[in-house]
Amino acid sequence: MKTLKPLFSLAVLFIITAISSVASAQGADAAAVKTQGLASNYGLIAIAAGFGIGLAALGGSIGQGRAAGAALEGIARNPGAAGQIRGPMILGLALIESLVIYALIIALLLVLKVG
Repeated sequence: MKTLKPLFSLAVLFIITAISSVASAQGADAAAVKTQGLASNYGLIAIAAGFGIGLAALGGSIGQGRAAGAALEGIARNPGAAGQIRGPMILGLALIESLVIYALIIALLLVLKVG
């Protein structure tokens, strides 16, 4: 199991790198995109944006689940500390969610810049 984690992470990194390099390989400038209407690599950019937001949502949901689970476990062990645990947990969840929103904005910028 320990060897599967690094291999899976390496595979995901390779896929993301391959998609982003293929999407940016065309190198169309702004004038060519405006004259052509849609760029020739629009589909690849849309796929890369979809994978990017999907991975961001997956990572964010895993992070939020682990943070909430750890907070609930801490509250279960010491119910008197619930007020001290709740605030930092909510702050952490908001920061995790902001990273997913940043990924959404970047994906939208990629798609809307070409289209």
